[in-house]
Amino acid sequence: MKTARIRQLALLVMGLFLCTLVLAQENAASRHQSFLNYLKETAAGISSHSLTRIQSLEAWEEQRLVLRRQLLYMLGLDPLPKRTPLNAQVTGKINRPAYHIEKIVFQSLPGLYVTGSFYVPNRSSDPLPTILYLCGHSPHPLGAKSDYQDRAIWFASNGYACLVLDTLEFGEVPGLHHGIHDLNMWHWLSLGYTPAGTEVWNAIRALDYLETRPEVDRRKIGMTGISGGGAITWYTAAVDERVTAAAPVCSTYTFGSQAAHWVAAGQCDCIYFHNTYLEDFPIVGALIAPRPLIMLSGRKDPDFPPDGYHEVFRNVKRVYDLYAKPHGDSDRVKEVDADVGHSDVPLFLKEARQWMRRWLKNESASPEVEPAGKETPEDLACLSKLPPDAVNYEIHNLFIPVATLNNWTSVAAWNNRRQELLQELKEKVFRWFPRTKTPFETKVSRNQGGWAARYADYKEVEFSSEPGVRVRAQVLRPKSRSNDAPLLVYVKRAGDSIYFLDLDELLPLLGRYTVLILNPRLTEHPVSAFEYAEIERTASWIGRTIASMQVWDVLRAIEWVTSEEKISPPLISIYGKGEMGILALYAGLFDERVKQVILNDPPASHWQKPALLNILRVSDIPEVAGAFAPRRIVCLTNLPGSFDYTRKIYGLYGRPANLARARSLPEALEVWKY
Repeated sequence: MKTARIRQLALLVMGLFLCTLVLAQENAASRHQSFLNYLKETAAGISSHSLTRIQSLEAWEEQRLVLRRQLLYMLGLDPLPKRTPLNAQVTGKINRPAYHIEKIVFQSLPGLYVTGSFYVPNRSSDPLPTILYLCGHSPHPLGAKSDYQDRAIWFASNGYACLVLDTLEFGEVPGLHHGIHDLNMWHWLSLGYTPAGTEVWNAIRALDYLETRPEVDRRKIGMTGISGGGAITWYTAAVDERVTAAAPVCSTYTFGSQAAHWVAAGQCDCIYFHNTYLEDFPIVGALIAPRPLIMLSGRKDPDFPPDGYHEVFRNVKRVYDLYAKPHGDSDRVKEVDADVGHSDVPLFLKEARQWMRRWLKNESASPEVEPAGKETPEDLACLSKLPPDAVNYEIHNLFIPVATLNNWTSVAAWNNRRQELLQELKEKVFRWFPRTKTPFETKVSRNQGGWAARYADYKEVEFSSEPGVRVRAQVLRPKSRSNDAPLLVYVKRAGDSIYFLDLDELLPLLGRYTVLILNPRLTEHPVSAFEYAEIERTASWIGRTIASMQVWDVLRAIEWVTSEEKISPPLISIYGKGEMGILALYAGLFDERVKQVILNDPPASHWQKPALLNILRVSDIPEVAGAFAPRRIVCLTNLPGSFDYTRKIYGLYGRPANLARARSLPEALEVWKY
């Protein structure tokens, strides 16, 4: 009988445990879905405000230069790279009856090789209107240009010079385009790198090259291309006014539309800029104004849905119309779409050609010559072998200038740098931080903590970090001194524990510390690598990364536990393993109440993790850790060698012991003092 009762009790306990676990999983899934909705809603909000503050031409002109510089920064082009010698070569020539083709190679930067085909009409002594055609994603070991030669042949047969430019990814000397799309190269975010920046720079240098050619009328240069080539047409025309007319094809979007349709998985990294300044794609079109712009789009294009490209046209046209008034609406901007997918159909080709004829030749109509014949990829190849000095394979790590960590000889000089660093962090890394804090709207769980309640007063809650973002926290307060005990915020990573109540390493603290165990967003619900990439890329469209949002969650957790729980701790410490310890450091920089950060196996640099937008252009982990000085940093493992830099800053304050090593969490927190 007694054995049966024990068995029944065990089954009851197991049943309660399973119910608790299922409920916890359901709540975590609900919070995760709310977070995904938050990403979409935030992107929609950014899109809805794009260009709305522009009410007059004067207002636009006041902001234009600022927005241009911001766009350059978000492309990784501020400051612009140095215009080094192009070292351009014509490596071969193909003669045809109406035109000839030159095989062009130049270096947009030393070792950054760009290949292309230059089509020139044979019978012309005057400078010609010229087209710079930018290829889309068409894989071939000898370059993408062969797949787009029909465009160039048409232009050359109808009185234009035309340079067809290979992409970085599918050029004869290939480089990476899909670093965050495919390869988990999250340091691209920390660099603020997008292959769009490299492609735009290659196009700018192609314009430099065209200006050296006597066949080119530099006042009449048009740009066009489809997909990735269309995106780079947009960006290049926006930042380089030498582009007279633009005709991007199947490449127009808003961030709100992209997020609503959840299309990150279908897009190459070159399509986007990292949205540091919380703007949207219409600013790109507005920066082209009042130069002629036609947008060509497919209503069935899954990558660039109609709601996005229609919204871009409406917003951009308002700016064009400002230039046209008081004489009516502008005819320099036009939208054409068709019931087709992601393709350069005959209608789009015709519209782009008519656009260039109108604005580069001042012709409404003229007889067209239909081209004939194509070249093989082998015949169009510019290089016989790969150049030994090529940097195309690693340009993603070289293109963006990274911050230099200087040595400081006085506290005064360092404090000046520290203030500058904090300002840059606020402007370029955490610019998105909300100006208005949402109410917490705390919800207390029915979970009573089980055996944890023997050690401390237990409470499990969820609260709002931002509108629509709910995070989970567990609070364990000493039974005898719940208001004035020191506070430890333990920031969990995804997968830090598999049990819903994991207290083993915290047991020596309970009864002495108030402990808040925080699960920031995206740490509770399992996601695949594919899903993670979609989320991280979508986050960059709204000017943030997963890690930067988790920093905000830590800050909100500190605010919640001190205000909602009414505690006044004499000491606030934050503990995190791996990259979470680094996020704790950032939270400590923004909240001076944090007196101690405890690290456990921290990364040495943001080249590894965590990914924070633009951080490597601003600073790196050793300097950020130095900015926490002279407050205490304790590491439960040996610090990476890069922290020697941090140690020197602590030395300036005469507090080298405040960068310490401890063998355990209780030792780091000196629990015997409490």
